[in-house]
Order: sequence, then structure tokens, then C-alpha cells
Amino acid sequence: MNDRLIDIGVRRGRLLERIASQRAAIGSDLAPVRDALRATDRAVVLLRSAADTLRRHPAMVLAGVAIFIALKPRRLWRWGRRAFVVWRSWRFLRQRLAAFNLSIPGAR
Repeated sequence: MNDRLIDIGVRRGRLLERIASQRAAIGSDLAPVRDALRATDRAVVLLRSAADTLRRHPAMVLAGVAIFIALKPRRLWRWGRRAFVVWRSWRFLRQRLAAFNLSIPGAR
């Protein structure tokens, strides 16, 4: 009985070593993905922070729009069209994901 327990312990130790080496290999293989996700997370945090700031200070938005209109009305229409396309694309994406019971984190 003792020999059997010793064999099980040895096998367990080998498996644990194999698991540790596999985890290390996966960690090193996924380093580029981890770095890309880190950059994406930072961008999301920055955008959310900017959106929160703009929600808290709507006068800043109005002042920016007023200056933009006063300086270049054509540019306003061009950016307005772009913003409309982005908004429609966002809505389309959310609808398609909802059709598959998926959602975008942080989307309302």
C-alpha cells in the first residue's frame, strides 16, 4: 500500500511540474495579447473618463461646438456626417450582438 501511495505522489509531483511549465509557456506565448489588451484597457478608461468629464461639464461641450461653428461651418457638417455614420454603426453593432445574446461591456 505504501508503494502505491509513493507512486501516486511521484506522479502527482510530475503532473504539477508539467502544469507549471505549461502555464509558463502559455504566459510567454500570450504576452503580445496581454500587452495589446492592456493598451486597449487604457484607451477605454481614457474614453470613459473623457465622457464622464463632458457629462459633468456640458458648458465645455457647448463652448467647443460654438467655437467650431464660428470658425469652420463646413468642417462641422463634415464631422457631423462622420459622427452620424459612427453612431449608426455603433447601433448596428449593438443590435447584431444582441441578436446573438452578446453585449458590449459598458454599453447602455
